[in-house]
Amino acid sequence: MRLDKFLSVTKTATRSEAAKAAKQGRITVNGKVAYDCSFHIDENADTVTYCGRTVVYKRFIWIMMNKPSGILSASTDKKAKTVIDLLPPPLNTMGLFPCGRLDKDTVGLIMLTNDGELSHKLLSPKKHAEKLYRFKLARPYDKSKNIENGIMMDGKLTKPAVISMQSETEGQITLTEGKYHQIKRMFEYAGSEVTFLERLSFGGVTLDPSLDRGQWRYLTESEEHTLRNNAE
Repeated sequence: MRLDKFLSVTKTATRSEAAKAAKQGRITVNGKVAYDCSFHIDENADTVTYCGRTVVYKRFIWIMMNKPSGILSASTDKKAKTVIDLLPPPLNTMGLFPCGRLDKDTVGLIMLTNDGELSHKLLSPKKHAEKLYRFKLARPYDKSKNIENGIMMDGKLTKPAVISMQSETEGQITLTEGKYHQIKRMFEYAGSEVTFLERLSFGGVTLDPSLDRGQWRYLTESEEHTLRNNAE
């Protein structure tokens, strides 16, 4: 990886800032001053300092975003804006992808990463990673349908869910799988319609309440540890 890209990826400095710092002799690689940022380094083995501070490189990136309505849970799309488009450079060109998907009109927590192995484990039906959603309904649903126990969907019985109602038309639901439009189809089966859906947590990690729609932040070490524990 080029030194200037390394500094940009680690959110240490922009490429122009890195070039200026290099000319001033404020960057070192393995103890030697680097006056040029265009050469390649081994990001996993070389020691880089910027203005006297050692720069730590992380191979895998995990980001939580508060997804707004109308944004696709995809890496790229020719017509619509995606969650990756909401990230600033260089993050929007680093091959990040959504860990799981939310419908276009569903809001709330979505994870973005470049860690394919952990993402696959978290989304595997065998892992039963829990996902908590808040919903609003157009009208009360028919509780006699017992949708918590599962319904036939795509030829298979869905796994049990936990539903907690705060009113006749508002509540929370916890799933351990994520079939296409699953929550909407469950309540449709019970005679109602979902008018609002927000994911509050995924794999034991809860959406940061300080994040407005469209905002994001890196996961903390503790949150990453929680995800890995839920994947094991």
